[in-house]
Amino acid sequence: MIPIAYEVDSQMNIRFLPAVLVLLSIQLLCLSATASGARIHRSPTAGHSKKTHLKRHRTVSHRIHGQQSIEPGRATQIQQALIREHYLTGDPSGKWDAATQAAMVKFQADNGWQTKLAPDSRALIKLGLGPDHSDALNGSAITHADPLPKPDPSVDNDSGLIAASGISN
Repeated sequence: MIPIAYEVDSQMNIRFLPAVLVLLSIQLLCLSATASGARIHRSPTAGHSKKTHLKRHRTVSHRIHGQQSIEPGRATQIQQALIREHYLTGDPSGKWDAATQAAMVKFQADNGWQTKLAPDSRALIKLGLGPDHSDALNGSAITHADPLPKPDPSVDNDSGLIAASGISN
C-alpha cells in the first residue's frame, strides 16, 4: 500500500478525507484485480503496440494463363506473311524461332505498335492473318466498307446547306 500523509487538527477533523477515500478505493480495486488474475484492458494508445497477425499463405501452384506457344501451322502462316512483306528471309520453317520473333517485333515497331508482345493482333490483321469469320452466322454478309471520300476544298458546301435549309439571306 502507498503511505498517505494527512493532518489531524485540534478538533480531530481530517482535512483530506475525500482524497484518502478515493486513493484507498483505487488501491483496493488494483489488489482485487491482481488477486483474481484479471487483466485490466487498456486502449491501444496506452503504450501497447498492435499485434501483427501472421498471414497464412495458401499453397497454390503457379498457373500460367493464355497461349504458351504458337502452333507450327500458324507459325508457317506468319512466316510466309513476313517473307512476303520483306521482314524475313528464307523459307518458312513452322517454328517460332528467334529470327521470326525479331521480324515480327520489327514489323510491329515499324507500324508504331507495341513490341513487348509479339505477335500483336493488329500486326496479324495487317499481315492478312486476322480472324476467320466464314463460319459465323452472317459470315458471308461481312463486308469491309471503303473509307469515305475526302471533301473537295474547291466546292462551297455552305451555299448548298443554306439552300437546303430554306433560310434566305
